[in-house]
Amino acid sequence: MAKILIVRLGAMGDILHALPAVTTIRAALPDATIGWVVEDQWSELLAAQGQASGPVVDVVHPVNTKRWRGQMFSRDTRIEISKSVRTIRATGYDTAIDFQGAIKSAVLAAFSGADVRAGFTDPREGPARLFYSSRFSRTGDHVIEQNHALAVQALKKHLDRVRHGAQINLLAPELPNDQAASAWAQAEIQRLGIASFVILNPGAGWGAKQWPPERYGEVARALAVHGLKTLVNTAPGEETLAATVVQASGGNAFELRCTIGQLIALSRRARLFIGGDTGPIHLAAALGIPVVALFGPTDPVRTGPYGTRSVVLRHPESKTTFSHHPDTEEGLLQISADEVISAARWLLGSSHA
Repeated sequence: MAKILIVRLGAMGDILHALPAVTTIRAALPDATIGWVVEDQWSELLAAQGQASGPVVDVVHPVNTKRWRGQMFSRDTRIEISKSVRTIRATGYDTAIDFQGAIKSAVLAAFSGADVRAGFTDPREGPARLFYSSRFSRTGDHVIEQNHALAVQALKKHLDRVRHGAQINLLAPELPNDQAASAWAQAEIQRLGIASFVILNPGAGWGAKQWPPERYGEVARALAVHGLKTLVNTAPGEETLAATVVQASGGNAFELRCTIGQLIALSRRARLFIGGDTGPIHLAAALGIPVVALFGPTDPVRTGPYGTRSVVLRHPESKTTFSHHPDTEEGLLQISADEVISAARWLLGSSHA
């Protein structure tokens, strides 16, 4: 029986880009033990709050590398790291797959004790490859396809035993269904008095990917004409951003603050999701919710919404760059509110949705 360790610490979108590959492996190797090392703040993407396992993984190994780095010389930190490593090693993983390609993720894969430690030949941080026993080239344009190919190649020995060379087709990701979060979502919808709604996500990983919040407000105002209210997903530190959207919406948008599990539950009920290249958009896509995605400095061919009906808007002026510039990218600013409204109406079924 295979024992497989997945290492993809964060962030939300990156975990969701690895989840289809792991869901596929779970279906292909139903008797395998699958563990996942993940930053504690993202663990609800793998298991319902308070649970140690989920629909795809048998064991969630939560870590907090940010706190570890900030308190590296603390005795408590050393004890916590040692305990985490012992717990991972005690499972007896035979294969560790590092989807992240960072030095810290590669080290954790190596610490697992797995004989096979697989990663890409061109990891995000070059020295990470030194910790791999097996390295594979990227196959496919989208990162989801690349992760799937890496998993299939790394687990070829196990897959051949049960599939006898049959093709391993990529499956849609499976996310936890937290009953408490589902009940909260239903109660929240009733409290706000909204029968049909859209979720906007104005925040982004860095400023260059952030479309102006006033334009999100215009979109909310336009969709209200068709009986749709808007929830504005708000992460910590984005309160001012959300308030600007709400104000520009003319009373047709509501600020939303919730846990990851609650966001999953609400997203399942949404008619549409609108936002930039950031985690919640990829969450909506993973759940099969129609998406209007606004791209600027990142390439939608590589990280666009995958596996759902979508409209991706990107201006020809936009150039792909991984520079975390704080100001909105010029090409992204060329996308008008009218373009987003038209795309939303099209996905909702017609211009009279």
